[in-house]
Amino acid sequence: MLSTRKMITIDEELCNGCGECVPSCEEGALAIVDGKARLVKEIYCDGLGACLGDCPTGALKVEVREAEDFNPKAVTEHLKAQGREVPDHMPSPESLRLDKPAGSPKPMGGCPGAAMHTMSPCERANIPMASPAGGSALSHWPVQLRLVPPNAPFLKGADLLLTADCVPVAMPSYHSEYVAGRVVVLGCPKFDNQMEYVEKLADILTENDLKSITVLEMEVPCCSSMSVILREAVKRAGKKVDTVRLTVGRNGNVLETVPLEF
Repeated sequence: MLSTRKMITIDEELCNGCGECVPSCEEGALAIVDGKARLVKEIYCDGLGACLGDCPTGALKVEVREAEDFNPKAVTEHLKAQGREVPDHMPSPESLRLDKPAGSPKPMGGCPGAAMHTMSPCERANIPMASPAGGSALSHWPVQLRLVPPNAPFLKGADLLLTADCVPVAMPSYHSEYVAGRVVVLGCPKFDNQMEYVEKLADILTENDLKSITVLEMEVPCCSSMSVILREAVKRAGKKVDTVRLTVGRNGNVLETVPLEF
């Protein structure tokens, strides 16, 4: 079935055939053919861009176009034929479609947990600061990027902490070193809709005079596209903000800190 969704596109002039992108695509959608990276089949590509961070020349991009639906069953057969490991989780074709079929049910009402809330210092002190575990430094709610309204009052003049949602699990110092004094928004750049993230971040940038942005990504390829999403949002908003990206290892250590130029 054809649908409008995100797909990887390859600029052949920029591609040097290094092959770094091939192993980073867990679905086996990329191969080196005649010295260039090629998309093997549309049905193997989930369009979520885990390969982008491993291309040294910037030849890979995500575009929105009409394409064959992602096919998890075909991906499984393709990977097994290659002797490659099959991912534990793959997105459903429905979750990747940007053109929802007519008559699709609309969500009814809203989740009470999405209600905006700014926390007082007393509410944040749910764990005594003197305890070994430290305390929560969270100053607001919600934190999921998909739920945060661009006009939320806590975003005005904020230092934004854009976090891939595996980071807090791996990093024991997340609250004490990074959350304090910043506004947290987090999400999963692999399984969530990246174009929704781009649009939401562009709106946040447009409506708020952010002081700075700190991007926290895991070292694993599926997290490395959070800064790519932000780059596209900055381009759309036409608003530059001082930004730094930190890459976090699976052991919770910061492996790299680099300023991002937009």
